[in-house]
Amino acid sequence: MRGVGGPLLCIGDLLNDVGENDAGGDQLPSHPINTPSPDYNSSLQPSDLNKLFQEKYEQLNMALAGTDHSWTHLTLELCTALETANKLVRSTNSNVGMLKDRVEELCEVINRRDATIEVAKAFEGSPKQPESS
Repeated sequence: MRGVGGPLLCIGDLLNDVGENDAGGDQLPSHPINTPSPDYNSSLQPSDLNKLFQEKYEQLNMALAGTDHSWTHLTLELCTALETANKLVRSTNSNVGMLKDRVEELCEVINRRDATIEVAKAFEGSPKQPESS
């Protein structure tokens, strides 16, 4: 059962919305999600993601344990941190695929080089044929 409207978001609504987004698979939403988060995408380093997620998670837990309503904003920030991590993983997967293709091409070049070296060694070691005059 969905919660009744108002400025506050019910946990059930949030979980339903997240479930609906996940049901679509890996498709990106057709419209950008406007969240009040700062510039996570521009200044975030991959090594900072774990720290960022942990901070937002701890802040959310403290807000849920208290009586204020800041948990709604903190939930959005946590979701934004997760979306940023998801984008980073997708980008990394794409880059790994391209790197794999380039390594395979390099292996082919090295194999051709090795074969050419073997042919040259065999040619150099073979007895010379006398030239006919």
